[in-house]
Amino acid sequence: MYVDGCFWHQCPDHGTTPKANREWWIAKLTANVQRDRDTDRRLRQAGWTVVRIWEHEDPELAGRRVAEAVNS
Repeated sequence: MYVDGCFWHQCPDHGTTPKANREWWIAKLTANVQRDRDTDRRLRQAGWTVVRIWEHEDPELAGRRVAEAVNS
C-alpha cells in the first residue's frame, strides 16, 4: 500500500502546479507520476497487489480498500 500526497503525486482532485519555476515543477511532478506507474507495473509483474491511497481519502474507506485487496 502506498499513501500518495496530493501535491507530489498529482491528485486529479487536489494536485496543483506552483507558478514559480513552473516548467521545472511540471517536469518534476510528471516524473513522479511516471515513476509511480512504473513502480506499479514492476510490482504487479512480480506478483504483488498495488493499492494506492490519496492522502485526502477517508482512513476507514482506505482501510476497506486494503482489506478487499488482501481478501481477494
